[in-house]
Amino acid sequence: MATRTAKIASAVGLHARPAAIFTQAVEESGLDVEIALGGEEAVDAGSVLEVMTLGAQCGDEVTLSAEGDGAEETLEKLVQLLETDLDA
Repeated sequence: MATRTAKIASAVGLHARPAAIFTQAVEESGLDVEIALGGEEAVDAGSVLEVMTLGAQCGDEVTLSAEGDGAEETLEKLVQLLETDLDA
C-alpha cells in the first residue's frame, strides 16, 4: 500500500469547494484512496461528505493511502492538489 502525507494549503481547509475538487480527482483516478487527519481513523477520500467531516484546516497534515496500479503516481498528484490553495 502506498502512502503520502500532505499539508492542507486551502485557506478554508478541506471544506466545500476544495473538498469537491479533491474528491473529484480521487474518483477520476479509479483507485480506492483513504485520507486520515492526524492519528484518526481513515475515511473514503472519494466521498465529499466524509472528507469534509475530517475537519482538516489550513496547515493540518493528512495521510493519503491507496493500493493498486498507479497508486504512487495518483497519490503524488493528490498531494500536489492538497498543497495548492484550491480557493484561489
